[in-house]
Amino acid sequence: MTEKPWLAHYPPEVPKTLDYKSMPVQEYLTHAYEQFPKKTAIHFMGRDVSYEELYDSSMKFANYLQGLGIQKGDRVSVMLPNCPQAVISFYGILYAGGVVVMTNPLYTEREIAYQMNDSDAKAIVSLDILFPRISKVVKDTKLENVIITGVKDYLPFPKNMIYPFIQKRQTGLSVKVEHRGVNHLFTEVMKTASKEVETAEFDFNEDLALLQYTGGTTGSPKGVMLTHKNLISNATMCDTWLYKCKRGEETVLGIIPLFHVYGLTTVLILSVMQGNRMVLLPKFDAETALKTINKQKPTLFPGAPTLYIGLMNHPDIGKYDLSSIEACLSGSAPLPVDVQEKFEKITGGKLVEGYGLTETSPVTHSNLIWGERVKGSIGFPYPDTDCKIFLPGTTDEVPAGEIGEIAISGPQVMKGYWNRPDDTAATIVNGWLLTGDLGYMDEDGHFFIVDRKKDMIIAGGFNIYPREIEEVLYEHEAVQECVVAGIPDPYRGETVKAYIVQKEGYTVSEEEFNKYCREHLAAFKVPRVYEFRKELPKTAVGKILRRSLVDEEVAKQNEAVPS
Repeated sequence: MTEKPWLAHYPPEVPKTLDYKSMPVQEYLTHAYEQFPKKTAIHFMGRDVSYEELYDSSMKFANYLQGLGIQKGDRVSVMLPNCPQAVISFYGILYAGGVVVMTNPLYTEREIAYQMNDSDAKAIVSLDILFPRISKVVKDTKLENVIITGVKDYLPFPKNMIYPFIQKRQTGLSVKVEHRGVNHLFTEVMKTASKEVETAEFDFNEDLALLQYTGGTTGSPKGVMLTHKNLISNATMCDTWLYKCKRGEETVLGIIPLFHVYGLTTVLILSVMQGNRMVLLPKFDAETALKTINKQKPTLFPGAPTLYIGLMNHPDIGKYDLSSIEACLSGSAPLPVDVQEKFEKITGGKLVEGYGLTETSPVTHSNLIWGERVKGSIGFPYPDTDCKIFLPGTTDEVPAGEIGEIAISGPQVMKGYWNRPDDTAATIVNGWLLTGDLGYMDEDGHFFIVDRKKDMIIAGGFNIYPREIEEVLYEHEAVQECVVAGIPDPYRGETVKAYIVQKEGYTVSEEEFNKYCREHLAAFKVPRVYEFRKELPKTAVGKILRRSLVDEEVAKQNEAVPS
């Protein structure tokens, strides 16, 4: 078989190897500011922030951090939703020489304390409504400074006056933070800081830009060390893949959270690299998103299947013009073929599935946006990215068509796990990152994900892959969302259970779903149990939490066992 057979299928516009500029992430903002100073960098709920304002604010933030004692390599947490302050903080920390620690605003006190202690963060930037949560854990961490902002700080008049009342009604919280001691107000930082920054020397290949924590589905969350090279190489790959996009002319819809590496790379870093305009939404609400698309006319929409599903199933979708959308790269979870086809029909744009991990900055594969696509495939590896299928538990490559563990090599592969040399050594073996995902490659170099190694169901001796069953269920007209999991079974070891959210107006019974599945699946793959829910548990980025459903099932079974 040809080495890297996928290269033969690349469009002529996509180079097989890339030339990276060896400069740190923040320098791309400097270049965008120099080239497009008056152009809008961020649109946020009616407020525009130009590249000049973004650059100036980032430098002020860097100056203030250095005044607080932040030095090269120090970790600073950003615990914010999608808003201008998140972008300013990200670049400000890098200009100051620090390492960004992206933190989910939904974290509990225990989770905040864990991440701050594991990363040894010296400062945190967060929201006013999260201040009570943070203040309770500061004494148990090495945090020396807390910088607080509010969504209202970057809203236009009169929204900035009204928002605090809306926030209080929605959350029941009205928090006031004074600018003194270890507590600092973001608004005061912008008023008092200068733009004078002591520039640190950067090693493009080795210096960290980001400490991004994994979800922790298998034990405590691990800090993934991503260098400037990791992030810039991956953003450059994405830029190359989007070869029809025009520098400085695209509008990117930023719903996917920036505190997730997928949003950080495909929305934030890539937009600044191209000099594009970001339209940021702090959370996903289908109606707000539809109104925003209708008014702001985004051309690029990185997202996750749950976002596209949520928009497609909104009862008033027909009232909005979504035709501005030209390209969508779906990540974080498998993209059902039915969802892809319906969303493309509604928008007229292209929706393709990609693949990646936090450990790969994150994208490694994608279908061609303008070119050949294969249903159910994650497409081809990006330029400068190599991929092999190994016999699980080894580094022995299996032939085309055979299922094994997906392994990745490329400049976007992480430096390692923060303070976890053993975990790093177990994950990166002989230069290959072992993903834990099962898949195969066909003769032409298309890659297919079968499932997560840990999600594979073994029932009665059969290996069953949840994704295959989910694809069948998504083709049923009544299914809005679904997930399939293996739950403990005393006879079969595990049995197949389907959790289904039905579309509004549908009430399909378990018996009907069972009959439908038996028509489309081998008998051993058919779910033995169905559960209907109004919603499914998800991460902030929209990935359905299969493991939490399994844990819930185990807890129920344990409760049912007489003591």
